[in-house]
Amino acid sequence: MRTVTGPTDHVVVVGAGLAGLSAALHLAGAGREVTVVEREDSPGGRAGRLARRGHLIDTGPTVLTMPEYVEEAMAAVGASMRDHLELVPLHPAYRAHFADGSVLDVHTDGAAMEAEIRRFAGPGEAAGYRRLRRWLTQLYRVEEQRFIDANFDSPLDLVRPELLQLTALGGFGRLDTAIRRFISDERLRRVFSFQALYAGLDPARALALYGVISYMDTVHGVWFPKGGMHAVPSALAEVAANAGVKFQYSSEVRRLERTGDRITAVHTSTGERIAADAVVITADLPVADRLLGVRRRRRVRWAPSAVVLHAASTHGWTDAHHTISFGQSWRRTFDEIIHRGRLMSDPSLLVTRPTASDPELAPNGRQLHYVLAPCPNLEVGRIDWKRIGPAYCEELLTVLSDRGFPATAEDVELLHAVTPLDWAAQGHAVGTPFSAAHTFTQTGPFRPGNMVRGLANAVLAGSGTTPGVGVPPVLLSGKLAAQRVTGRA
Repeated sequence: MRTVTGPTDHVVVVGAGLAGLSAALHLAGAGREVTVVEREDSPGGRAGRLARRGHLIDTGPTVLTMPEYVEEAMAAVGASMRDHLELVPLHPAYRAHFADGSVLDVHTDGAAMEAEIRRFAGPGEAAGYRRLRRWLTQLYRVEEQRFIDANFDSPLDLVRPELLQLTALGGFGRLDTAIRRFISDERLRRVFSFQALYAGLDPARALALYGVISYMDTVHGVWFPKGGMHAVPSALAEVAANAGVKFQYSSEVRRLERTGDRITAVHTSTGERIAADAVVITADLPVADRLLGVRRRRRVRWAPSAVVLHAASTHGWTDAHHTISFGQSWRRTFDEIIHRGRLMSDPSLLVTRPTASDPELAPNGRQLHYVLAPCPNLEVGRIDWKRIGPAYCEELLTVLSDRGFPATAEDVELLHAVTPLDWAAQGHAVGTPFSAAHTFTQTGPFRPGNMVRGLANAVLAGSGTTPGVGVPPVLLSGKLAAQRVTGRA
């Protein structure tokens, strides 16, 4: 494993998102002095917090899986997650609503899910689910330590015994085809493959190895932190500060000072010069590249974006914490948002009700809702968001109301809405919060690497580099970046 050369006593981490916080904790645990510089006035990055009329809104991810990676980051400095974070396991993990009126509760407990599928689609599909669950578990066990939680210096690093196991499991085939080997019901196949969209891919084109995301969602478990998802970075920052990590908020890094092939200091928007032996940069790739003064040799393919609505009402739209409302069409949806640059003609939506698990996130008697609608990014789509944004938000609420969710205009208070223009204003490439898509040429050692060519002491972390997009990969990216600095695997 290539590592930073020269002294690494003081490391400056740019960004206090999940990747930066993870990196800071692992670095501090390895004995480094760490300073975290963050442009906002609090930690979180994409996992931010917005207060609106007494409602506490999570502005980023809403699904928490693999909390052991949070535990691992805290344990690096001798802290225990249970002392800083209260997690509520979600049962069901999701509720799926289909266009034909059928409803499926997605349980992570194997016996409960088998019984639910037997009720929903019969004993044959229940038996297929048992085989699918075993396959997903095998897939994760093969990938976890050698392909996900691993630094790569070249594609040759893939040549290891686990590669043969992954090939034997069909990991390099297509995800939709792999799932079809186990279950034939088209509705069930959606439940176990929609997660590919998290990686910016159509399930019909995604590599089967991305079934590990389905494993995390449908086998390992889904949790929600008391206090909202923002409680995760808040807890990580608290633990880091207790371990001696210094935080400088409301301070944006404007320039990196270089001497030869080393970054010797960062200069901030407040006029401060912070000397550094090494830097870990967690900004989105275009921002990081601009700071570093590098130009990528290969064009990056970016993931689709999303419109997000944060709304309040007096009634809960669903009993479940997470609900997926599937439209009738499926293949056409991915073609529209990924290839044709159009809005979904028959939307599939993620509806989250955080107050189902923590009523204190809203005033008494109020319910908080989050609606995510995948959409084209600004590079693929030519959509005038300034003009159609408000109307599209109203259209999404109408779609939910027509599908039986009580999202009626007289009861809904739209607190905040986000379009690709807003994501772009936050510094996200082509207006997508999901960064680089996980195509084959942007996976593993082919993904933008975390070592910076031409610099001896700069490392990247975050969703744009390895291992990729999502809360667990981003936490791991901070750990992997710290290993590049310390040389400790």
